[in-house]
Amino acid sequence: MHRNAHLDIHLEVAAALAAGQPVVALESTIISHGMPYPQNVDTALRVEAEVRAHGAVPATIAIIDGRLKAGLSHAEIEHLGKVGRTVAKVSRRDLPFIVAGKRTGATTVASTMIIAAMAGIRVFATGGIGGVHRGAESSFDISADLQELAQTPVAVVCAGAKSILDLGLTLEYLETHGVPVIGYRTARLPAFFTRDSEFNVDYRLDEATDIAAVMQAKWQLGLKGGLVIANPIPEQYAMPRDQIDAAIAQALQEAAAQQIGGKESTPFLLARVCELTGGDSLAANIQLVLNNARLAAAIAGAYCRMA
Repeated sequence: MHRNAHLDIHLEVAAALAAGQPVVALESTIISHGMPYPQNVDTALRVEAEVRAHGAVPATIAIIDGRLKAGLSHAEIEHLGKVGRTVAKVSRRDLPFIVAGKRTGATTVASTMIIAAMAGIRVFATGGIGGVHRGAESSFDISADLQELAQTPVAVVCAGAKSILDLGLTLEYLETHGVPVIGYRTARLPAFFTRDSEFNVDYRLDEATDIAAVMQAKWQLGLKGGLVIANPIPEQYAMPRDQIDAAIAQALQEAAAQQIGGKESTPFLLARVCELTGGDSLAANIQLVLNNARLAAAIAGAYCRMA
């Protein structure tokens, strides 16, 4: 495979890829924009450890001094955690500017998928994907994550779409663009902090090997784009839906009053929901990411065994 001139693959990740061993991509906005320091660094390292414990090599992805990185050192993760929101939050449109300016940036779901695909990594674990925002019929606020899923061949393991979004319109958008939404051991779409919603997934699959087989078939058929694997938060960490819905409604009202939109809206809403739930949502967030890392490692392992 032709190596992109702007890409650095960590030695351990490169060795695993060359040997046909499983690798799981991880995003970095959860480090810089998702949680306060030092909890963000601790969580990032725990997620990496979880991937390793389940037989795969973690590749946390970011841009450091203009270089695309597939796999970070502990020092680089520590740096991203300390500088926090002062680093750029990088999606597809931002990549050329961060690279050209030799800047440092944390990658969203979309840009993590791009860099993972460049490196040859097929499985990516995150918290929740972006989607169609509430009120999008007038604001046109739709996450670039969805368009990336339509075109970039990476399977994304998540706890569904963030519950601050319009879940019905998010599913409609994915369907239009041919992106399958697979429920892992569930027929209902999980809504990030809660295990289900009023929406169904496209297909329910109960084993990592079945998911890997679908990935292989999709790409062997020449169909572009990725897959969403929706993995419900473990039951003991799930939050009551009415509590989360009330917190989200209040956070949305405050965002509208303060005219917060675009790429600032998700960090604002998640931070407010965390405050309004007394920190319960942050604890839930950490557990669902660890849970997704476990499943992603199993899927990556199954996919590698099919190659």
